[in-house]
Amino acid sequence: MIGKDKLFSTFEKVVKSSKADETEITYIGSTTGLTRYANSTIHQNVNETDARVFIRTAIGKKIGVASTNSLAVNDLRATLKNSLEIAKFQRDNKYFDGLPEPAEYKKIDTYFENTANYKPKDRARMVKKVFVRGNRRKYTMAGAFSSGEGEVAVFNTRGVRCYQPLTGSSINIIAMSKDSSGYAVGMSRNIDDIDPVSLADIAVEKARLSRRPKPLKPGDYEVILEPSAIAEAFEWLNYVGFNSRAFMEKRSFLAENIGKKIMSDSMTFYDDGNDTKGIAIPFDFEGVPKKKVYFVEKGVGKGVVWDRLSGKKHGVESTGHALTANQHGEGAYGLNIFIEPGDKTTGEMIASVERGILVTRFHYINGLIDPPKAVLTGMTRDGTFLIENGQIKHGIKNLRFTDSMMRAFSTVKGISKERKLIPSWWDAVGCMVAPTIHLGSFKFTGTTDF
Repeated sequence: MIGKDKLFSTFEKVVKSSKADETEITYIGSTTGLTRYANSTIHQNVNETDARVFIRTAIGKKIGVASTNSLAVNDLRATLKNSLEIAKFQRDNKYFDGLPEPAEYKKIDTYFENTANYKPKDRARMVKKVFVRGNRRKYTMAGAFSSGEGEVAVFNTRGVRCYQPLTGSSINIIAMSKDSSGYAVGMSRNIDDIDPVSLADIAVEKARLSRRPKPLKPGDYEVILEPSAIAEAFEWLNYVGFNSRAFMEKRSFLAENIGKKIMSDSMTFYDDGNDTKGIAIPFDFEGVPKKKVYFVEKGVGKGVVWDRLSGKKHGVESTGHALTANQHGEGAYGLNIFIEPGDKTTGEMIASVERGILVTRFHYINGLIDPPKAVLTGMTRDGTFLIENGQIKHGIKNLRFTDSMMRAFSTVKGISKERKLIPSWWDAVGCMVAPTIHLGSFKFTGTTDF
């Protein structure tokens, strides 16, 4: 960790030499440890310390962006010079209204010393407990356990000074036999919130229940989608549907559906970077405070997230969802996606199913088939079960699904009270917070031999 004062004093030195009208420096630094294991053996421990610095300069409405991994003042000045040279040769961006001015953002606690101080031997000790839980039932265990700390800083010549220290940890566990597997996952900024033993027991039990899986014909079934499956689907919906660029280009399923009923009344989901029940960070990568944004509320399309450039183009204010300066052309993205809970337990939802399927998680999802209709396709994995007369009967071989999520989530029959934090590729600054959801109809279109 470098710290707020040292970062900002360094940036002050650098911008003194700037010949731009405006200059912005965004810093993302991290130190992360990762323990990987397979066949109930730790096979890799890695530790990475990295820094990414993005310098954006503006000459009038001409914008240049350059980046470096170095915090040495001379290297930063060279990067600033590169950014200026790039800006000189750009066309005016008529949607650029200058860099943000200072604003208040919520003060939240995102840093935990116990997580920052977690060592490889601490991760190894917890992973050993995972192995013990698997060995008792003769299952081999695989997965990864990470922990680390980081900091994000945004500085500009209009007075923005945003800084947030961060910690994070996550573990995923796969229990395997010759013909089955089970999965569990946990994450938190506070590593003490993660219980690898309980998660290992979940993975092992899923692997046990799915032994000797039977084939099932594809078709339209009731489904219980557990949090990992929901999160994997919504990660793709976020990419193709909640993004400002996709919305403006009418590729988003929300583009023609604002104010229209598109899902069940039970479905409400939103982005909230200030909610510490997720992996919160209260400002975006250009220093704008994050706002809570509803994508769908009680089944009705509400909107998407915006940054300053895409918001100006569309005639709306930024919601505080800018990516780093090198990615502004991609539009704004939500990073803290919440699906509102319901009033059921998973057991109650399973008990209500006469004949259906329980899905632990998906993989190989593709959301580019028909984004305006929110069509996704993908495979089940690591615990797929037949439910009959309210009971889990046996494991089934994995299935491929292809369905419109607008259609499928119009058939909601229940949502769990409990939600889980599920990691995503942006998990240092966000996550998916998902419940278990019972759908009355979900289309499976293919089978596998496994």
